[in-house]
Amino acid sequence: MSMKIYEVRDILKAQVLHGDAHLDDTVLAGGGADLMEDVLAAAAKSAVLLTGLTTEQVLRTAKIAGVGCLVFVRGKRPPDNVLALAQSYDLPVLTTRYSLFVASGRLYMNGLRGLDGSW
Repeated sequence: MSMKIYEVRDILKAQVLHGDAHLDDTVLAGGGADLMEDVLAAAAKSAVLLTGLTTEQVLRTAKIAGVGCLVFVRGKRPPDNVLALAQSYDLPVLTTRYSLFVASGRLYMNGLRGLDGSW
């Protein structure tokens, strides 16, 4: 089941840091990772990526992988240069206070499937 980004925002009680114009866009799956090589190894196109990393590398990896929405967990806020990169990529970026585990679980319980297609 796919999900709109505004649904992701609401389920995770997240704050939109960039990308209000994309809240009606659809994500097809979701995954959580702090190892960017795992993101590149997964079929992450049009997915929501949950991560605790707030570096430029995360944005660059998300761009290459075709991620549809990036969510920083544990209340993390990326530095200004990372947000500027998100703006240049026009990639929706959110932050939630939930941990990676809880955020993933909340999305899963609301019907979003994992990147491996599992339910």
